[in-house]
Amino acid sequence: MRHTSLAVTVAAGAATLLIAACGSSSSSASSSSSPAASSAGSSSTSAAGGSTGSASGKFLGCMVTDTGGINDKSFNQSAWEGMQEAAAANSNVTVKYLPSTSESDYVPNINQFISDKCGIIVTVGFAMGTATQTSAAKNLKQDFAIIDNSYGKVIPNIDTLVYNTVQDGFLGGYLAAGMTKTGKVATFGGAQYPTVTIYMDGFYDGVQYYNQQHKKNVQVLGWNETTQKGEFTGDFTNETKGQTVTATFIQEGADIIFPVAGNVGLGAAKAVQQADAAGGNVNMLWVDTDGCVSAAQYCKYFISSVTKGITSSVKASVLSAAAGSFKGGSYIGDLSNGGVLLSPFHDFSGKVPASLQAELKTIQAGIENGSIKTPTKSPVS
Repeated sequence: MRHTSLAVTVAAGAATLLIAACGSSSSSASSSSSPAASSAGSSSTSAAGGSTGSASGKFLGCMVTDTGGINDKSFNQSAWEGMQEAAAANSNVTVKYLPSTSESDYVPNINQFISDKCGIIVTVGFAMGTATQTSAAKNLKQDFAIIDNSYGKVIPNIDTLVYNTVQDGFLGGYLAAGMTKTGKVATFGGAQYPTVTIYMDGFYDGVQYYNQQHKKNVQVLGWNETTQKGEFTGDFTNETKGQTVTATFIQEGADIIFPVAGNVGLGAAKAVQQADAAGGNVNMLWVDTDGCVSAAQYCKYFISSVTKGITSSVKASVLSAAAGSFKGGSYIGDLSNGGVLLSPFHDFSGKVPASLQAELKTIQAGIENGSIKTPTKSPVS
């Protein structure tokens, strides 16, 4: 098949992290900030034999990307890093991926991996929910994991990995409101998926909570949590769209931008960079990963990053399948288990006031103990 030559295989190496295995609702996985994943590796191996996959007897972990690509500086890249870390932690694990350039690639890619006898197939993103569920129903002995999607019930051969990003989105909104000089901040999404708007809901309500606490009127451009209406570029790949929408926000007075759009966010960063070069004072928050690691060229503009522990939870799922302890269930990453968090301030460590940093810690504790309410929207679909 045409996809086979695109699969990338990575051999095992030295272990880099220790985490708890996940798969059931009681499991947990610590967060991880890994270097950007490389798509380089040895030539792909067509798996044969039993459920462990490769002809060499190694356990074969396979991943189908969403359309953003393996180097999207976001959830595809973070998931691939988790696959690589699983291979690094267990010398019997080999991993590879197939890229999806459109939604029409989802089913053929999954079917290719079924043919390859992969030990686990990891699918990335809410949009792959139906394709994954359909394949799992037809292949009951095949283990699956899916990122950013759940089914409302336990499916024995699917490990759903979801993240309550409304919580760290709330912290990001509060931080943005505390750092703005113009009194306007902005957010936009790649597409109006629940896994996108949950971030935007949290961001919006974090700003409102700041206004309540400080008797301010910081405005949010690009999203209204109450009406569920806002700005979306329509995809996760077109950086020019991100640059255009961000430039418009800046013209409207926003000085902190929060893109929830994968690679499109790089266009937002470019617009922020251009505004800075023109004498403006515009900064931003990154999403999913620590932007100072995944998009280091723009680190000077990232106040922080609103992140989720995709890498660690994917690693845990692959290792549980390799160990024979896999079971379907729903892992929900939140502030209390480290599955979502605000990344370090990096270049802004001396610019974020100590009082604001202290407030963020207090708010995090309040969210964790339930005394501060975030939007009630569930992280699962």
